[in-house]
Amino acid sequence: MKALKEIDAEKVIKFAIFGILQILYHLLIDHIFNIPQARKIFLQLLGVTIDKDSILMHVQFFNWHHKGPKGLKIGKDCFIGDETLIDLYDNVVLEDQVTIAQRVTILTHINVGYKDHPLQKYFPKEVKGVIFKEGCVIGAASTILPGITVGRQSFVAAGSVVTKNVPEKTLVAGVPAKIIRKISGASQRVSKASQRVK
Repeated sequence: MKALKEIDAEKVIKFAIFGILQILYHLLIDHIFNIPQARKIFLQLLGVTIDKDSILMHVQFFNWHHKGPKGLKIGKDCFIGDETLIDLYDNVVLEDQVTIAQRVTILTHINVGYKDHPLQKYFPKEVKGVIFKEGCVIGAASTILPGITVGRQSFVAAGSVVTKNVPEKTLVAGVPAKIIRKISGASQRVSKASQRVK
């Protein structure tokens, strides 16, 4: 089989082990014990770093056999929505208070196929981690490409395809995502409102 010729025996064994863990995760955790706390505990046992008060809904993972669950780091007070798809070929890091809505796709690698695929010379394999900085929000059905950093307190509008890093406190939208405007004054509005309450 051509696929086995391109990878070594260690990778085949790792693929088999993580394949079984992935089946357990989807059958046992997502369908029988379909509660966020069970999902969180199972992933923590596999080595995922998940800080307190973070919630993972029905999240799906693929390429566990590369970087593995230890490549996923989730800070405190994060939320990942239903049917989000996370590629664990490389690291995926969510800092504190990151919100990822439903059906978001997070990619950490791109590969057109086998080493002799005619497009490999034009589109070589790319593997890069993704970082979500503190307080950013990713709208539903967005796609985040490999190597992207979404800046602190930035907002990616629903349905966007993020191909470039997003600066902090910025709203981006579109395919490909473009800067719509800076987000400013949010902390000032909160402090003025809290003064009125007092």
